[in-house]
Amino acid sequence: MSTNSTAEELRGWFSGRLPADWFEGRIEVVLDREEVSVVGRLPEPEAAADASGTERAALVAGHVQRFRADTRDERIAIAREAERRFGHKVSWGVECGGEREMFTTLSVPVMTRLRQPERRVLDTLVEAGVARSRSDALAWCVRLVGRNTGEWLTELRAALEHVERARAAGPKP
Repeated sequence: MSTNSTAEELRGWFSGRLPADWFEGRIEVVLDREEVSVVGRLPEPEAAADASGTERAALVAGHVQRFRADTRDERIAIAREAERRFGHKVSWGVECGGEREMFTTLSVPVMTRLRQPERRVLDTLVEAGVARSRSDALAWCVRLVGRNTGEWLTELRAALEHVERARAAGPKP
């Protein structure tokens, strides 16, 4: 099964399995080799008309934390079901008031070989206090590239989906 069809199956399964009153609209399901991230949109809590930006931000943060605490046991049970069924760890997150918060995520070690110029970049980030370690520095670099090349990465992912469909339609071995 292709990654795209697996993601569609996961989104369908979670959409059918989650309580209807948890989220507004369609959930976002992102799949990689190790993890499935499920992110839903919470309704924004009502604030007083004269509430400051700080008060609104605190209201959203409290709303998110209440949802996290109130749904914890049920989210764990659903995640265990999904992990048995699909073979991937499940992480949870929400969007509310324009902010995204992930409750649980995996931190997966990744092997890489770097030559001295690349290692010097990481060491500079560590020495400057931008990162605590080479591992943190590399994660910082990946986030920076992802943020600055988001449109290009989106196009690349769409092209990969076309390749997966073409492979699936081709002759079977």
